[in-house]
Amino acid sequence: MSSELGGFLKARRKELSPATAGLPDDGRRRVPGLRREEVALLASISPDYYTRLEQGRRRASEPVLDALARALRLSKDERAYLFELSGKDAGRPPRRPAQRVQPQLQRLLDDLTNTPALVLGRCTDILAWNPLAAALFTDFALLPEHRRNFVRLVFCDPTVRALYTDWDYMARACVAQLRMEAARDPENPRLTMLVGELSVRDPDFRTWWGDHRVAVRTAGTKALRHPLVGALALDWSTLTDTADPDQQLIALTAAPGTASHDGLRLLGAVTAKPSAPLRPARGSADRPDSC
Repeated sequence: MSSELGGFLKARRKELSPATAGLPDDGRRRVPGLRREEVALLASISPDYYTRLEQGRRRASEPVLDALARALRLSKDERAYLFELSGKDAGRPPRRPAQRVQPQLQRLLDDLTNTPALVLGRCTDILAWNPLAAALFTDFALLPEHRRNFVRLVFCDPTVRALYTDWDYMARACVAQLRMEAARDPENPRLTMLVGELSVRDPDFRTWWGDHRVAVRTAGTKALRHPLVGALALDWSTLTDTADPDQQLIALTAAPGTASHDGLRLLGAVTAKPSAPLRPARGSADRPDSC
């Protein structure tokens, strides 16, 4: 996986101008960004050392990684990603068992009757959800298990895609979060299959994956336009399960007294059914999507 590290370093140095890095620009550059020797100078390492890092022929120590992060003006998330990539060869289990939602998360999910919430696992697979989340996004129970994946829905499901008024921004963020996960679990066959499928079928995903942008899933705001209740601005936050850190409960809320809060209450009322909370259904029928 050294090519991942080399690709990331190349992408970041090509985005950094000499002026931003505090270096003189002679105006004779054939390609944008910094040259390898300039990155080496800023990081106080030899050009040969840096070249071998980009080519995957050498591993970097933590002090060198720190120096490279400063030289390339990496963000906090990008720095974390750089360190994840550098440790990819550490011993990892060949394959982990399929995830099942933790019982405590399922109970919490069931109790959130007025708040849309879902549990994401590795690769953004959707492990569980409550009725209001299904009413907000799509009826996940109608999807076969292998297609219950949030990033896949964002790119391939016309209903989910149409919800987002700022789809480009949100989809880029999803790709960046998935890229961060690729550093933590590069040998995951599910991840490889998902990235391969979306890269072939969606040109935006292919471009953004190649940008090597990274981000951590923490909190934010989703701007949605729901076909039943109209515009919604929902704050989302994550709760990571300590028993399985690869499982996160995502809850979406709106401040009381706002139109978005009223919209969620209305959505809950018009979609309420006297049935048990929705959970993954086995043997669900396939349905068409745009991928």
